[in-house]
Amino acid sequence: MGRGRVQLKRIENKINRQVTFSKRRTGLLKKAHEISVLCDAQVALIVFSNKGKLFEYATDSCMEQILERYERYSYAERQLVEPDFESQGNWTFEYSRLKAKAEVLQRNHRHYLGEDLDSLTLKEIQNLEQQLDTALKQIRLRKNQLMNESISELQRKRKAIQEENNLLAKKIKEKEKAAAQPQVQNWEQQNHGLDLLPQPLPCLNNGGTQQDEFLQVRRNQLDLTLEPLYECHLGCFAA
Repeated sequence: MGRGRVQLKRIENKINRQVTFSKRRTGLLKKAHEISVLCDAQVALIVFSNKGKLFEYATDSCMEQILERYERYSYAERQLVEPDFESQGNWTFEYSRLKAKAEVLQRNHRHYLGEDLDSLTLKEIQNLEQQLDTALKQIRLRKNQLMNESISELQRKRKAIQEENNLLAKKIKEKEKAAAQPQVQNWEQQNHGLDLLPQPLPCLNNGGTQQDEFLQVRRNQLDLTLEPLYECHLGCFAA
């Protein structure tokens, strides 16, 4: 005996309702994936639970592109059907479009923060991981670029400061040299004046003993000189 036709009405039992929702949701997402793959169709499926939790499926995780395509198509259809559409209706449609887009952006932002990942399939999680890896590579590339620019700027400043210090040191040496030049000239003039003064005789006063010895030597020399003369005179008188 086959199964009887299930009557479509709200399930009163809370647990049974949750179990049925989980099973039907999984089957619905599976069917959406199958029709997308088998028929090469772009499929976008959005499901909200009674608690407001979002479950979605999109071909190649391109929910934003599919929604934008739907909005463009829907807007074009309305323009063809209602060419005299009032401006208020246009604003209402624009508001709905922007609101839907904002919700998609908020959901993606939560996914990037690692939140509300239960509704994502394995393929969607892999795509999200790939997007985060690509973003991280770009961030690191930009960080390295900024660090290299900062290092180059610091090296340039260091070189400029070193050149300025060398210039200041050169100026200081020139000022010291200019200040010392008059002193050198004055010292040379003073030494030249001292050279013109009469040189003093060597001093023999190294003590009484040396002076006495010098006088004694002079006396002996005089005696040796006068002794022949004295003998000659005495001989003359004797004859």
